[in-house]
Amino acid sequence: MLRITIDKKRGKTVLSVEGRLAGPWVGTLEQCWRERAAGEKFNVDLCGVSFIDAAGKVLLKEIHQQGGKLIAEGCLNQAIVEEIEGRDRTGKGNCWGRKKGSHIIFYVAFFSLLITPVIAEAQTAGQSGLPGSAPSGVMRLTLDQAVSLALKQNPTAQIAILTAAESVQDKNVARSALLPQANLAVSDTVERINLQAFLGARIPGFPEHAGPFQVFSAGPAFTAPVFDLTLFRRYQEARRTANAGKADSLSTREQVILLVVSQYIGTLRAVANVQASQSRVDLAQALYDQAADVQKEGVGTGIDTLRANVELQNEKQRLLEAQDDRDTSLFGLSRLLNLDPRQAIELADSLGFFDTPQPEVVASIDTALNQRQEWKAMEERVKAAGLEKKASAESRLPKVDFTGNWAYLGGSSTTGIPTYNYEAAVSVPIFTGGRIHAEIVKADLEIQKLQQQEDDLRNQIALDVKTALINLDSARNQVTVANLGVQLSKEEVDQARDRFRAGVANNIEVIQAQDSLARANDNQIAALYRFNQARADYARSIGQMERVYSK
Repeated sequence: MLRITIDKKRGKTVLSVEGRLAGPWVGTLEQCWRERAAGEKFNVDLCGVSFIDAAGKVLLKEIHQQGGKLIAEGCLNQAIVEEIEGRDRTGKGNCWGRKKGSHIIFYVAFFSLLITPVIAEAQTAGQSGLPGSAPSGVMRLTLDQAVSLALKQNPTAQIAILTAAESVQDKNVARSALLPQANLAVSDTVERINLQAFLGARIPGFPEHAGPFQVFSAGPAFTAPVFDLTLFRRYQEARRTANAGKADSLSTREQVILLVVSQYIGTLRAVANVQASQSRVDLAQALYDQAADVQKEGVGTGIDTLRANVELQNEKQRLLEAQDDRDTSLFGLSRLLNLDPRQAIELADSLGFFDTPQPEVVASIDTALNQRQEWKAMEERVKAAGLEKKASAESRLPKVDFTGNWAYLGGSSTTGIPTYNYEAAVSVPIFTGGRIHAEIVKADLEIQKLQQQEDDLRNQIALDVKTALINLDSARNQVTVANLGVQLSKEEVDQARDRFRAGVANNIEVIQAQDSLARANDNQIAALYRFNQARADYARSIGQMERVYSK
């Protein structure tokens, strides 16, 4: 949690910061600074700050460059401030002078590293719904910031990263089979033998048992594959699978970015609808007031005022619906970003139109086949399946292994002697009951299945690109038409108001003009939304979502 207090002292603004300057709280401090203290003399009091992360240091550096003075207590915060300000460290202001100060900074940093995981775990628990104080302030998010947060905090993106890491460890496990293995064994056994049971009969003159015998053994044993193509092919297959897992992780990142961008653009559309609805409410209120004034002057009629009032109430109803849609979209965006449910957010961007040249279809498809991570993952899986087939076929070849052990062996731990045993073995499979043939056929079937999936994926990528290009071109034309429609509708409203004011027409024309303007506004907002969504879909279709939207 972060608490910010703003005071005026001797003509300067003082921002007193308390808590952790980390994660989303950095944006809260930045917003407060830009709104309250930018462009004037101000100090930032960091005496109550318990932790500052990398993003917080970047913000403090920017504040310092803009003329802000940083005030800190404690060795760790003082060291951060001195690093930002670029001053040479002296004994003044440090803890017990230069020599002792360096030791204190070390200890403070060391204990901070120890307690930071505990604090982070507590913060995570608070975000998971456990009791705690609600975040203060509203977080303003640009599209770039929303994408960055999603890549850091979205569970789907994080799970994809962990899955890729698992495939890397599977590769390491496969590689370990090619390396020598060694273990250490220590044993001390005592054994007594029943001779009668061992011989199957009692022999006169022989004792019934022998022993007890004590055997002590201690030493290492090892094994190393000398020649085994099957193990090598399994390792190559695991490498290809790890590459496919990494490509799948990047593909998931692209999908997460698309979801966030689509949700952000959809929320911008909802916000624009609220703004347009509010504008129409204001217009309807003005027209209602005008109708009432005309009626009071004896020029208008009661039905005109009633019509204007009905239209006003209808616009208020649409405004309430638009506000509900906006809030629901904001909640959905917060869920994608995995933010604290109590954290209020608002969007810093707005719907816009950035006219770009229409890309070529063939060039876009070629780019998609080079950049789409799904295609790269499929290629790696096809190669992995080919290596699996080779591994099955090469299991018919001889295998050469080298094993051995060295042991200190004796009747006790003090009477033993060194012993050893080394062995080189060659094994050749002669009859496996059809297992090798079945494995080869199975691997070949897997290759054919992956090839069919590869063909389907190629066609799907081409379809995605063509569809995105069609939508992009159509949306560009719709924006042009919608802008003209809004302009004409505004002119229609103005002329209808003038005619009604002059008494040459009733307000039916005004109501119709209002409805036309409402439709034109909706068309304009929908066209801008479709254009921005088409740009995002095109970037996703050619595999460049992260390059375009993650700055």
